[in-house]
Amino acid sequence: MNMVRLLSVLPGAVGVVCVLLVLVSLLGVGLEDSRSDVPIVPCTDDSVGCLVGMTSEDLEVPSSFVLLGIDLNIEWDDPDRSWIGVIESPPPEGCEPDSNGLTSCTSEDFDYVAGGPNSDGGEFEFTLEPGKYRFVTAGKDGSTLDEQIVTIKTKIHFSSFVEIVLAGVGIMLLAGAGEMAFPIKSLWKKFRDS
Repeated sequence: MNMVRLLSVLPGAVGVVCVLLVLVSLLGVGLEDSRSDVPIVPCTDDSVGCLVGMTSEDLEVPSSFVLLGIDLNIEWDDPDRSWIGVIESPPPEGCEPDSNGLTSCTSEDFDYVAGGPNSDGGEFEFTLEPGKYRFVTAGKDGSTLDEQIVTIKTKIHFSSFVEIVLAGVGIMLLAGAGEMAFPIKSLWKKFRDS
């Protein structure tokens, strides 16, 4: 009986690790904030429309990231004069950026995954899912702004599916370890006999 109790330590320890991983995931792990100067295309001629700037390279999220939840909170300093958004890549035909990151398109030419010209308060949240993305930005009508600071706050956790699986495995291992160490049938028999 003592040997079975000793062997129950391993599944109990693994169960505790699984439950701790779920708790950490529910809280999320925040990474250090990233701050950078982002050029903004000035927009002084509102009859033509405001031209959009775009990152020249894709942000590629591999399919293995389906197991994680990565939330980006993007904030910029001057929401009254500019906006930032995220689109899927490749960009619409004719809207590819030149070597300076400028496009010949306006905000109406894009479908936004997150953010965009209608985002309020100078911030939005973007949850990374497998795929390819590009960041786009432009000034608002009459804006002469040419640069501003953008802050990206990153929070990482397991996806809901992984959290449920880990919680289920952890609870089953803890229940099994408890049964191995203190069998309910034996305890009930002792209680009944006393």
